[in-house]
Amino acid sequence: MKDYPSIAGEYIYDIPLYAFDKLDGSNIRAEWSAKRGFYKFGSRTQLLDRNSGYLNEAPQIVLDTYGDHLGNVFRAQKYESAVAFFEFYGPNSLAGSHTAEPHRVTLFDVSPYKKGILPPRVFLDLFGHLDIPNIVFEGFLTEDLVQGVREGTLPGITCEGVVCKGRADRKTEVPVMFKIKTHAWLDKLRAHCGDNKTLFEMLK
Repeated sequence: MKDYPSIAGEYIYDIPLYAFDKLDGSNIRAEWSAKRGFYKFGSRTQLLDRNSGYLNEAPQIVLDTYGDHLGNVFRAQKYESAVAFFEFYGPNSLAGSHTAEPHRVTLFDVSPYKKGILPPRVFLDLFGHLDIPNIVFEGFLTEDLVQGVREGTLPGITCEGVVCKGRADRKTEVPVMFKIKTHAWLDKLRAHCGDNKTLFEMLK
């Protein structure tokens, strides 16, 4: 099953971007085929199994929330198969850690077979009617926008920050992507990690 690409940290100012609210949870992958529907689920790095803890809730939530809706779009687009990417989270989720509470999933990207991650505009056109992250801004990145994200004053940000997506070259399979985090979320993560600076650097 296709992995989600790593998101770079370097900001890009010279191409138009879509900035989506960054939800604080765990990456879930769900593979769909025209013959079988959704039939395979995984975390960012491995397939879900009995040792996956709270993430084992994700498949049923995906099916209940998105199953028929995504299947209808995939079939209308004549996709043979596709991998949908979701954020799994709850009110007290933090950097991939979860507690015993209600959880939900939110669709944030789709990769049809042999097409790569859909460009953000195509993703919005096809799936914008479903539950997806808020769009915080569209256009070219500026220092004022960066500062607004970091300070958490830009409307539409829930807590962690934003993921900016664009495409520098139509031939590029993976869109340009980078994250901007809020100071408040980074402070929260520092408190969570305590003196473990290695953990903080890995999770931020």
